[in-house]
Amino acid sequence: MLVEKTSPQTYTRIGGILYLFIIVAAGFGEIFVRGSLIVWGDPATTAANIQGSETLFRLGLAGEMLTVVCDISLAMILYVLLKPVHRNLALVAAFFRLSFISIYGVTKLFEIAALVVLGRAGSQTVFEPGQLHELAYMSLQVHSLGYGVSLLLFGCCCILFGHLIHRSGYLPKTIGILLVIGGWGYVVFSLAQILAPAFAGKYLFPWIILPAFFAELGLALWLLIKGVDVQKWEERVLKGDGSSL
Repeated sequence: MLVEKTSPQTYTRIGGILYLFIIVAAGFGEIFVRGSLIVWGDPATTAANIQGSETLFRLGLAGEMLTVVCDISLAMILYVLLKPVHRNLALVAAFFRLSFISIYGVTKLFEIAALVVLGRAGSQTVFEPGQLHELAYMSLQVHSLGYGVSLLLFGCCCILFGHLIHRSGYLPKTIGILLVIGGWGYVVFSLAQILAPAFAGKYLFPWIILPAFFAELGLALWLLIKGVDVQKWEERVLKGDGSSL
């Protein structure tokens, strides 16, 4: 099997590159695209911003769709690297990440819907321009809420992978601890956004997810530059099937 014959260091290098791209592309989409174009509470200004910077909006959307492709591969890589610690937990963590990716990918359809709606603003339609602005704005709101829901699953993924990293012995314990803390931050923020969106937006974001950012960036750089301790990883593999902690 190719998976079994490939060196773990090969997986770490590929995983590090994918992780860095995900962080950069997702950050660009969230901070420099939506953060600069969407004015919450003002559909007309938001519509004007997107129509005036459509290329930027599309670039952000394309980058985030590419992160979906990268994240699917990264889920498999993290599973392979961490299954010697506990195969079943690594598998569950990978499933959580894939579930997150699925919902995250679907939310991008609402950004596409906003583009479609705003593209009709200058054509003959039964809707007034103001109504089209409202429809586009509603699509962006659904995207934001759907993205928040997906973070609940991503938080569970971070908690499990962080636990496995902490227990591995061949990856830094500190990164594992930060990833667990960050994962709980994602869970709390996701639930708060559903139950009390105003509180979550005003008091929690972005501070509550900063530990996860540093943990993920640290893990990405570690995988790319340092990799795993191959000797300890192989010792874990030789110990058995990775079914006990």
